[in-house]
Amino acid sequence: MPAWTIGPEPVATAAVDDVMREYFTEMGRRVLGRSGTDAELRAVLARDPHRELGPPGGEFLVARGVEAEFLGCAGIRLLGSDPRTAELKRMYVRPAGRGAGLGRGLLLAVEDAARRLGAVRVVCETNSQLTEARALYARYGYQETPPYEGHGRADHWFAKTLG
Repeated sequence: MPAWTIGPEPVATAAVDDVMREYFTEMGRRVLGRSGTDAELRAVLARDPHRELGPPGGEFLVARGVEAEFLGCAGIRLLGSDPRTAELKRMYVRPAGRGAGLGRGLLLAVEDAARRLGAVRVVCETNSQLTEARALYARYGYQETPPYEGHGRADHWFAKTLG
C-alpha cells in the first residue's frame, strides 16, 4: 500500500501558488541553471496559468502523505484546439516523495482524470534536462511526437493514446 493518497483539489489556492513557486524554482535551476526571478515567474504564469487546470476543462491532482503533507501534484487540461486531447501540466514530486513510485501514481491518476474529461489522448512536453520525466513518460507508453501547442522551454513532446 503506498504511503500517499492522490485526489483532486482546487487549483486556485494560496497553497497551490506556493507549490508552483517551488516547482518553477526547481525548473529554473535545472533548465536555466539558476532560479527564476519573481518577474519571470509572473510572466510564465501569465502565459500559461495553472488555474486552467481546474473544472470544467481540467483537474488538478495532489498527492499527500500519511500526515496530509503535500508530496506532489499534476494537472490535466483539455486542449482548446482538440477537446479529445488532454495536456499533462505541472507534474511535480517534492524530494520527500521521490523514489517510491509517486511519479507513476500521479501519471496514472492524470490518465484517469483525462478519461473522465472525455479525452482519448494525453500529450505533454518536457525539457532535455528533465531526464527523469522523459524516462517516466517512455516507460508508461508515451511516444515522442512533433511539437503541439505547448508552452515554455520544451524540447521534447510526448503523446499517448488512452486505452
